[in-house]
Amino acid sequence: MTVLYAFRIDESALPFSEIQRRTGIAKGTLHGVLRDMVAVRLLDRAGTGYLLGGQLFELGMRASVERSLVELAIPFLEDLYVRTSETVHLGVMEGIEVVYLSKIGGHRQARAPSKLGGRMPLHCTAIGKALLANADPSVRSTVLAGALRRHTPRTIVQPGVLNRQLDRIMAEGVAFEYEESAVGIVCVAAPVRLAGGEVVAAISVTGPPARFDPSAHTSSVRSAADHLGTVLDQRRGLTGDT
Repeated sequence: MTVLYAFRIDESALPFSEIQRRTGIAKGTLHGVLRDMVAVRLLDRAGTGYLLGGQLFELGMRASVERSLVELAIPFLEDLYVRTSETVHLGVMEGIEVVYLSKIGGHRQARAPSKLGGRMPLHCTAIGKALLANADPSVRSTVLAGALRRHTPRTIVQPGVLNRQLDRIMAEGVAFEYEESAVGIVCVAAPVRLAGGEVVAAISVTGPPARFDPSAHTSSVRSAADHLGTVLDQRRGLTGDT
């Protein structure tokens, strides 16, 4: 696991020396570990380096909860993309970060920092704020008490300001980002809520401010999130999941 976590989301192949530096594993031991990982396809050789192997993708696709969520969400995400022609995301909260499970965008998609399978902070993304506003109060307290990292000049780093914005998101059912995670992108997001009130994910649409007005798409995003929540409830009723 130490070797696997040495690979970052935006990297492909890593040379042996860099893996050794990041993991701190002795060279002799590391050679054996990498050889075994290649043998079972957890890693692949790439010239003089290594990259994450196909077996990891296969295992990831068997992760039942996330896979079911993505499969059910895809029609709603595709409808949103057709309506907006902008980048559409599906994300869930893990710890105090957003994990992106799906990302749909065309040839002209905005240069957003989000990556499929990647993570972003909750406080500076619309999808993260939609999740944070509806999270357990202890999660909100942890985020507000921590360091709110500034990603752009417009990132909200004052706990009081962010807390008031989260209260408004709770009341309105929709969250916005205006160049807070990256310059040149704006975003609108809505939580995916089950009948009992639990928020399990969030959906967002992202585009450049020159052509995309987030406030013009609030009803579409909210509708997609609400319908996905209904479908998830129906699936739980059929399978007996709790």
